[in-house]
Amino acid sequence: MAATKVMTCGQVFLVFVLLVLTQTISRSNGELITDEVQARLFLQEFDRVVQIKGSRMAELNWIYSTNITDYNREMMTEYKLEYTDYWTEVGQNISMFNISAYPPELERKLGFLKYIGSAALKDNETIVEYNTIVTDAQTLYSTGEVCTWKNKPLETCLPLDPDLTDIMTTSRNYYDLYWAWKGWRDAVGKPARQEFIRRVEILQEIAEANDYDDMGAVWRSNYEVDNLEEQAEKLYNQLRPLYENFHAYVRRKLYKRYGKTYVNLRGPIPAHLLGNMWSQSWGSLNDLLEPYPGKAAVDITDNLKSKNYTALQMFEVAEEFFTSLGLLPMTQEFWNHSMIEKPEDREVVCHASAWDFGNAKDFRIKMCTDINMKEFVTIHHEMGHTQYHMQYKHQPWVYRGGANPGFHEAIGDTLALSVATPKHLHAIGLLDELQEDDESDLNFLMFMAADKIAFLPFGYLMDQWRWAVFNGTITPDQYNTKWWELRTKYQGIIPPVKRTEADFDPAAKYHIANDVAYIRYFISFVIQFQFHQSLCNVSNNTGPLHRCDIYRSKEAGNLISDMMKMGASEPWPDAMEVMTGQREFDASALMEYFQPLTDWLIKENKRNGEVIGWPNTQWMPPDPFGAAPHVMASTTVLFVCACLELLLLRL
Repeated sequence: MAATKVMTCGQVFLVFVLLVLTQTISRSNGELITDEVQARLFLQEFDRVVQIKGSRMAELNWIYSTNITDYNREMMTEYKLEYTDYWTEVGQNISMFNISAYPPELERKLGFLKYIGSAALKDNETIVEYNTIVTDAQTLYSTGEVCTWKNKPLETCLPLDPDLTDIMTTSRNYYDLYWAWKGWRDAVGKPARQEFIRRVEILQEIAEANDYDDMGAVWRSNYEVDNLEEQAEKLYNQLRPLYENFHAYVRRKLYKRYGKTYVNLRGPIPAHLLGNMWSQSWGSLNDLLEPYPGKAAVDITDNLKSKNYTALQMFEVAEEFFTSLGLLPMTQEFWNHSMIEKPEDREVVCHASAWDFGNAKDFRIKMCTDINMKEFVTIHHEMGHTQYHMQYKHQPWVYRGGANPGFHEAIGDTLALSVATPKHLHAIGLLDELQEDDESDLNFLMFMAADKIAFLPFGYLMDQWRWAVFNGTITPDQYNTKWWELRTKYQGIIPPVKRTEADFDPAAKYHIANDVAYIRYFISFVIQFQFHQSLCNVSNNTGPLHRCDIYRSKEAGNLISDMMKMGASEPWPDAMEVMTGQREFDASALMEYFQPLTDWLIKENKRNGEVIGWPNTQWMPPDPFGAAPHVMASTTVLFVCACLELLLLRL
């Protein structure tokens, strides 16, 4: 889900020596450098070397991520230490410049190089320890498997992708969902706890060494505003009524499916019933949620499979959408070097990501693609990152990034709002029948809400938890307790089994295991609708926003290209203004998009006498292995090798 831009550095010490030998830089009596020529020469040489060094670091990270072996880990770790040394030299040289004395353009470039991460630490042993902890966490997450059923070994251990993911998305059996949910957290959560505690300590040292209060402050600084927390809270409060009405509707459907033993109509929803390992996207429940069953299906998964689509074909269809707007095609290097399917002969990091190798020519996607609609949309998301990478490749290295992290996440999703419309899917032959009426619209909007609206509180709370961990408000003896307090407060979900501080459920999520800041996704889920509205306007869309498809609109392509080309060269409000005419985050476009569904949900929930919210926060479902289940039999339980029932017969 994230774009990977590996922090790169040049052999800045050599730059410094060069400048000293040519008497370009002179620093006497402790005075900071203010000469503009010296600063430009420094940045010019930095930009040349940084691409070489950074590309090598990215390549070694790629090799390890696509072939997890001890040798590849050793090679990556060894170079990472050398690489960190270069960033230490960057920091030493940047400290010689009086940054505030330069024109705004130079001040911005030099300022971007002030934060040098772990390279600011003076203790090399701590740097080695931190790198080891990070790699250990990545390896644990990427190779984690569930190997037992009720303390008995399975014949085949099941990894997250595709096996456990298939269970969570396709099963309607309470036992199976509970087993997969708990098993994944036992496999990758609990073992990560102690190293995470130490990681937080080192991250605090890193933040302080870079003149920040804590790592949360470091992450928030990427948005160049002083009130990011307040802005995010304002957006969340604006969207909360829609989420709570959606939650009440979904809870009722799950109550009908699993019964009163496992779903309380006044309480939070058990987390494992929502069709996703982390309860962040509920699209797999579409068959339960459709307001009007029998209308044309929105999900194209069956069509993708019946038409024998391959991962490559899905990527090619995605590329054609981008080029139809006049945007850039993927490069030959992209097609030659990307990993778009899970290899059968080695362990890999399956989490989808787009990679910019920092040399202005090598761009790749890493993804273990499955053939379904969710993956079809994810491909567009990741290709949006790659398009952004290519559009700003002409910028100096320090400006090769999104206007803010949320922008980078929003680009592909913005285009996917068009791609997912029945109109577009019908146009490209992936939807057999196009129905455009109120009932079909509500089915479509419910399908979209299960992804977009369901995600909002999860995207918001992830960094609420980490910011509090980083500033010490949440202490290690409260990690798991506070995690679930936030998930219940904002999402209205609870774990299906009692959790304690012996568990460490946050680490069951990739972004926490890998130190990827998450508020970017919450922001992106808001601003993608701002972007979509603007692109639809320039495409002369006359219908409702949720029906708009910008396919083949060169006007839309030009607008989004103009914004992407800016990279990070200007503060994000300037980029937002280019794209939308606005200078702030605004949820009104999202609210407009879902307004027909909002109106329908309010009426439907009132008709059913639903409780809006989850006042019975202390309610817990019984342990299915400790009490008689009250659940209908499943007919769709899927395993990759065999269904769970057959496995049990062999135990």
